[in-house]
Amino acid sequence: MITVEGFEKTFRYMSMFWQGMGTTVALSLLTVFFGFILALILALMRLSKFKVLKALSSAYVEIFRATPLLVQLFIVYYILFDGIALPGIKLFGFIRFDRFVPGVVALSLNSGAYLCEIIRAGIQSIDIGQTEAARSLGLNRVQTLKLVVLPQAIKNILPAIANEFVTIIKESSICYTIGVQEIMYTVASVKGATFSIGEPLLVATAIYFCLTFPTSKVIQYFERRMSRGDRR
Repeated sequence: MITVEGFEKTFRYMSMFWQGMGTTVALSLLTVFFGFILALILALMRLSKFKVLKALSSAYVEIFRATPLLVQLFIVYYILFDGIALPGIKLFGFIRFDRFVPGVVALSLNSGAYLCEIIRAGIQSIDIGQTEAARSLGLNRVQTLKLVVLPQAIKNILPAIANEFVTIIKESSICYTIGVQEIMYTVASVKGATFSIGEPLLVATAIYFCLTFPTSKVIQYFERRMSRGDRR
């Protein structure tokens, strides 16, 4: 049962919620950054003329898109990082490095599979005539990709990449299962201290909303601006 007293108890731990929010944002930013790098490599492999590279990247994408993120997180934490002695330091005084890193790795591996398809579609959306024109000017394949195709493709897929950031903010909540001190970890901690669950969950819901809703609106704004620029 949700009560005023329950909220009063919960608000005593607001500093922990702010720390959890900081961890969630850090997780999301690093995930999109590393996920994008991985996705770019996978997308280029999928567009490669070498069948082995295409097969490997396709298998990676299908496996990570067809299995639960929770399973992937546990595999990374309990198997991939098993025996790896990460330093037990606390970043900024509250982020446990040895739990944070496996969380970033797992989320990045998962995000890379989804971003790969976005980047691949963005590259393929560029008119083939521009590639042919670049090659006729003496640019090789790498230069054409770097100077002509990728800049236009990234501009086209920026809204989708930004939306992936919003998605990761929500999906990062799963990292509390391995002890990452994000928002849902704070909910569990406050529940243990106050014996209340409804009030901490409502506070967490409000924080997630304040993170994702404004971000979505900003993305929509820039998407409209970019669309108007393309129509001119």
